Formats: sequence, structure tokens, C-alpha cells
Amino acid sequence: VAVIGAGGIGSPAIQYLAAAGIGSLVLIDDDVVESSNLQRQTIFTTEDRGTPKVEAAAAHVARLNPHVTVAVHRVRVTPDNAAALIEDADVVLDGCDNFTTRLAVADAALALRIPLVSAAVGQFEGQLAVYRGWEADKPCYRCFVGEAADQAGLTCADDGVLGPVTGVMGSLAALEALRAAAPFGRDSAGSILIADMLTMRFRTLALPKDPGCRCAHMVAVAA
Repeated sequence: VAVIGAGGIGSPAIQYLAAAGIGSLVLIDDDVVESSNLQRQTIFTTEDRGTPKVEAAAAHVARLNPHVTVAVHRVRVTPDNAAALIEDADVVLDGCDNFTTRLAVADAALALRIPLVSAAVGQFEGQLAVYRGWEADKPCYRCFVGEAADQAGLTCADDGVLGPVTGVMGSLAALEALRAAAPFGRDSAGSILIADMLTMRFRTLALPKDPGCRCAHMVAVAA
């Protein structure tokens, strides 16, 4: 499993994937641990401040489950390097905190036909979806956000987020990554989970394939 972002979402996801005995993790993040991260990024401690997040996270995984193979990449994901970073993964879990990176990851995962588990949070709300846009009846990320999506967006640092919200969404993202790696239960692709922690309401909405999206063209070409 390739995990994009070792932050608020990636932190619990990495721990649960390692504890579950996932064979191999690829951790991708260009940031270092700061004191402000510790409110929600529970894989780190005060002793990790100033350490690259991927290195601190890899050390935690080694202590938790030494049988898990971990590769680290201290880089920011861009449209130019995304495919090379995730090409060997069976599943991609995207928990990054900016929209530009999410688009780069989503486009690369679609092109490589790798299932994408995408989780996002903002203040008291979280979203989670699984994308397999190369399949005839399943959407890709751009079916959700559109081809001409605004790439500015807000990060967690700009928008603010309550720590436990990232914990809930990161745990659910790990569950979906495990489901994608070894299918069980109901297939979540084709829907999106909206979690409102202010009201404690969890809603699952249908997320249809956009017939005008690039992923629909992929299906047509394959047929």
C-alpha cells in the first residue's frame, strides 16, 4: 500500500495497516514533524520534532510490526513524479492535505489502474471514497471534483481540523485499503461517505460515473 501523506489521516492509517500485517508500505511525504502536528498526528512524539515524517513513521512501523517492509520517499508528489512513486503499489491511500497533490495522485492511480482510497478532512467534517474509474460502472476522482477543478484549495493548516476527526477518517481509510487489497463485505467504490462530527451524522451518497470524464473514455477504448 502506498500512503500519500504521513499527517493527520496518514498517521492512524499507517498504524492500522502495519498492525494488520500489510506486507509492504510505501510512505510518501516531504514534510518534517512540528509541534503543531502532534495534536492530530499520533504516530509522532515530541522527540520526533524536526525529523522527516516518513522517517519517523517508518521507525514507528518497525517497532509496531518488524515484519512489514517500509520504503520511504521524502518528496512532494507532483504530476511529474506521481506515477513513478506509486507504480508498484496494489492500493493507493491518499491522505494528503492539499488539492493539487490529490489531483496528481488521482490521475496517476487512474492511469495505472490502481485502486485509490481518498480521504479528506476539514474542521469537523470528513469525506472518504474509493475510486476505480477504469471500470465501466465506477467513477474516478475527477468524476467527483470535475476536470476544471480549482487547484488552490485550503490545507488543514489554513482551514483547521479537530484532531479526532482525522483519527476517525484515517482509520476508515485504512479499512478501505485493506478491503481493496483483500476484498470483503460491501464494495465502497461508487459512493462517498460524508462524516459530520458536529452532529455525529454519517451519510453515504451515490457517486456516479461522469460520462464526459476521461475515465469514461478509458472504458470505451478498452471495450
